[in-house]
Amino acid sequence: MGEPANPGGPAGPRGRRPGPPNPAPGGTTTLHRAHRRTRRREARRARRAARRGWPRRILLALLALVVLVLAGGLALYIWAGTQLRQTSALTGYAGRPAESKGTTWLLIGSDSRSGFTPEQREDLHVGGGGERNTDSLMLLHRGAHGPYLISLPRDSYVPIPGHGRGKINSAYALGGPELLSRTVEEATGLRLDHYAEVDFLGFTEVVDALGGVRICLDEPLRDPRSGADFPAGCRTTDGTEALAFVRARYTDPAGDLGRAERQRQLIGALADKALGPSVLLNPFTLVPATDAALAAVTVDRGTAVHDLGTLGAAVQNTAGGRGSTTTVPVAGTTGAGSAGDVVLWDRRRADQLFTALRQDRPIPAFAAK
Repeated sequence: MGEPANPGGPAGPRGRRPGPPNPAPGGTTTLHRAHRRTRRREARRARRAARRGWPRRILLALLALVVLVLAGGLALYIWAGTQLRQTSALTGYAGRPAESKGTTWLLIGSDSRSGFTPEQREDLHVGGGGERNTDSLMLLHRGAHGPYLISLPRDSYVPIPGHGRGKINSAYALGGPELLSRTVEEATGLRLDHYAEVDFLGFTEVVDALGGVRICLDEPLRDPRSGADFPAGCRTTDGTEALAFVRARYTDPAGDLGRAERQRQLIGALADKALGPSVLLNPFTLVPATDAALAAVTVDRGTAVHDLGTLGAAVQNTAGGRGSTTTVPVAGTTGAGSAGDVVLWDRRRADQLFTALRQDRPIPAFAAK
């Protein structure tokens, strides 16, 4: 019998049917070339898709970061509102000045020693007196012009409602924030919109929480009674040094007026540091500094956290030259019996200054610095 027919064609070795011819050495089949081209096109599409996806991923990451920052800021704002200390500082009374244009703050530094340990009194050079006076008084006016930061010397001799004439800082000891605010309003003719008070110890803790503040002096400043010992030049001061700086006056030929100028200088440096990127963008500094500030500050009942923010920005502007700082014009000093040496205002020029503030106009040239 013959061999059976092979319906699929002639058999190859071991009975297998031959496949497609092998490509020549170094060549490729049309099918393989198509597959390689397809893979290259797919790889290029994947790379292009990845490149197109990067901006989207970056945008999503940035949006997530913004959401986290806003959420953290909102949480900090809400928490700060619960920590804000308030007092009845601004009250109505017969003959109170009418509301004026712009916004006016009364800023005071209280020299209360209550709660200080003997070691703290020694370190801060504040003594142990129990009477509570105000060691610094300033008006901050913000409006169409300015802002203006104006010192009222603590020894200013003015009428104190119900107590005759006396040093303006004694009004606090006689009747607390309410009497002090009324005394300032009647002496200046300005209606106060906000009140903020910082005590000695709280002030030092705020400065320390910020990592110190930088001050610059043209001449050395030394005052053993306040603890000030500063060479000429620039340096970063801690809280204790900063307090000594703003309280020094006994070796200053300008006395209380020189101290008022240093107080404005330091409060400007403090606001500049607190609102700078090294604090605002660093939660490890921002949160402790906010906590220290809220523990140190007492405000009137109508003041909220955002008001303190606008206050800080206004003070920062004065430090940066986008406003003016000055002292109420004075006529000189004199003795006033039991009140001791007092500062007398130049009433004509002082009235011109306060009238400009009431009307929210630029302050007179003699007062602008």
